[in-house]
Amino acid sequence: MRHIISILLQNESGALARVSGMFAARGYNIESLTVAPTQDAALSRLTLVTIGSDAVIDQIVKQSRKLIDVVEVRDITARRHGERELVLIKLRVGAQAMASYEALCERRGLYRLHAEEGTEVLQYAGAGAEVDEVLAELSALGELIEQVRSGVAAVELNSTALGARVLAEAD
Repeated sequence: MRHIISILLQNESGALARVSGMFAARGYNIESLTVAPTQDAALSRLTLVTIGSDAVIDQIVKQSRKLIDVVEVRDITARRHGERELVLIKLRVGAQAMASYEALCERRGLYRLHAEEGTEVLQYAGAGAEVDEVLAELSALGELIEQVRSGVAAVELNSTALGARVLAEAD
């Protein structure tokens, strides 16, 4: 099963390498990974997507908590959460498909970044399954030249923050 794991870690050199190294050492695959500083410059938020049984994910969470730079780890898959992934798409569209293409862009909320000589560069943000659907629809209308996906960013839909206790103690 697909799981989204949020990790709050010290914004230190090598912290990401230790997390990804733990995955590699145990033979776990990372499907998607995003990391960026939080509102506290000393901490970063790492969001990763991986596939595994509940027992495997439980083991990943426990092993991650043992890493020196990790402040908090949470599997948010079963919790109410919002997730988005950004994709940039380069597509060649023929004149015969242009009307269908423009209708798709309007319906799906695709943002046109650049257009030049039959080649379009688009931006789309949505849940991973939605991104897959948009890519499939675009592929049916033209030649998909290139796609660049950001990886999943996710947050629980409640009033508390990952590491809220840690962030409060820092103030």
